[in-house]
Amino acid sequence: MENITNWVSEHGLDWGIKIAVAIAIFVIGKMLAKFIAGIVKKALERSGTDAMLVKFLGTITYTVLIIAVILAAVDSLGINVTSLMAIVGAAGLAIGLALKDSLSNFAAGVMIIIFRPFNIGDFITAGGASGVVDEISLFVTLMHTGDNQRIIVPNSAILASNIINTSALPTRRVDLVIGIGYDDNIGQARDIMMSILQNDERVLKDPEPAVTVGELGDSSINLNVRPWTNSGDYWPLRAFLLEEIKTKLDEVGISIPYPQQDVHMHEVKSVA
Repeated sequence: MENITNWVSEHGLDWGIKIAVAIAIFVIGKMLAKFIAGIVKKALERSGTDAMLVKFLGTITYTVLIIAVILAAVDSLGINVTSLMAIVGAAGLAIGLALKDSLSNFAAGVMIIIFRPFNIGDFITAGGASGVVDEISLFVTLMHTGDNQRIIVPNSAILASNIINTSALPTRRVDLVIGIGYDDNIGQARDIMMSILQNDERVLKDPEPAVTVGELGDSSINLNVRPWTNSGDYWPLRAFLLEEIKTKLDEVGISIPYPQQDVHMHEVKSVA
């Protein structure tokens, strides 16, 4: 007990001052970290940066500053900060190796948010899945399919694959292949299809729609039907054209042949 009393009398004041300084450094540093992080977030918001990225960068800024404040406070107590940083670094490396897949998704999420290859509401094909994007988080991207199934795709899988964004551009071309018989009149079939395209308001005038011979197939003459339309009208227009073309061709007796084969039978006489 006497030893403790002697130590307090000799060193208590010095340690009291050190602790008070450390607390002051932490309190003031925390306030400054919060203030600086707030400035960073406001600057990013004014520049039109994505809200999720603003929140993420603000949190990162605050965390880095708080770590610096804690190290400064610990250093003011006379503790060897270098050794502490080595321990923290080793622990961080171990955690990083254990969570490498999650960190890969995290890094990919940051890249997606920064470069924005797609936005919420876009229809994309990426990471082995196709659907409408509902949410972009730091680890996964949420999508739903046309029949309303939920798809959760890791961001690393998306960034590692080709991304097809069918909603990125305002217009799309509808590509149809319509086969007619070899006995049918190509010009008549083309005129019927062009009339259908020209009378539909969803078909754009520029670029002009086109109907051309694409191939002389095994059982049909294949015509390429290629109108342009607004991206939002793509699927309704495609479905309408398939039905309308079939109906109009039937009315004038132009057939849409199906694959067929001619089989020739030869009798082989046996040699006695």
